[in-house]
Amino acid sequence: MDEHPAIYSRRDALDDGRTWRDIRADGVRVGRGAYLSRAVEPTLLATCRAWATVLPASAAFGLETAAALLGAPLVRPPLTPQVVVPPGVTPPRHRGLVAVCRELGPDDVRALVDREDGTRLLRVTSGARTWVDLAASTPDDELVAIGDALLRRGRMTPEQVEEVLDRSDRVRGVRRARRRAPQLDGRAMSRPESLFRVWLLDSDLPDPEIQPAVINQAGDEVAHNDLGWRRFGVRVEYEGDGHRTVEKFGQAIDRYTNMAADGELVLRFAKQHLRRRADVVDRCRRALLSRGWRPGAS
Repeated sequence: MDEHPAIYSRRDALDDGRTWRDIRADGVRVGRGAYLSRAVEPTLLATCRAWATVLPASAAFGLETAAALLGAPLVRPPLTPQVVVPPGVTPPRHRGLVAVCRELGPDDVRALVDREDGTRLLRVTSGARTWVDLAASTPDDELVAIGDALLRRGRMTPEQVEEVLDRSDRVRGVRRARRRAPQLDGRAMSRPESLFRVWLLDSDLPDPEIQPAVINQAGDEVAHNDLGWRRFGVRVEYEGDGHRTVEKFGQAIDRYTNMAADGELVLRFAKQHLRRRADVVDRCRRALLSRGWRPGAS
């Protein structure tokens, strides 16, 4: 007998001539009627693809599940897949699956495609639809971080966000989404950078620049900081895991010492500061004050 496919439904397996013994020997039950081969790593993507074999054709994965599948940073990735169905379709009732009913426009659902070979993998809500839907349950700073990532990854555009907002008057969280949409920026390179930016935007400090250039003595652009105020010579850097290699650490030290030699003040933050919003804002305030900024100044 041929090997089981990696992902399959119980009905398809029986129709293909498999027996219950075959299914029990090879398959891992994801939910009622949905199976993964034991040879497949049970990632969120694989689990959702297994669920898709038993869902209505009009269903699409949405909310945090769609955000994770689209590559957005989530503090806690969803443990239970979430699907959205349009009005008139009975939401599937399966243990291990969350289903909600939502109005979905013609552009609110996209095919998640394998970027290597173009294979259509799943139906998911669009980046813009997903972002607006998350506004009801996501803190403002995390919402901006998700939106920045979706923009950066090409999963949505500002125009698509505006279009979804224009027809979402009755959607929970739409006021928050409208307030934060102008702050989204695909130039942000990481979740921490996005969080810091929102904290600073919400303070009385001047709005920080995103990815301000580092210019060497020859006038060449040699790098970028995460955030900063070039007018005051203050820069902000988040030191993530990517800086831990010897080579990266050495490059960072070289860059920082050169900037300091040229009179720049670099504020460096790390993982522990993601839980210390007040400290981040306070240190930026003190740095700006030391460089001549005064509250109320333009």
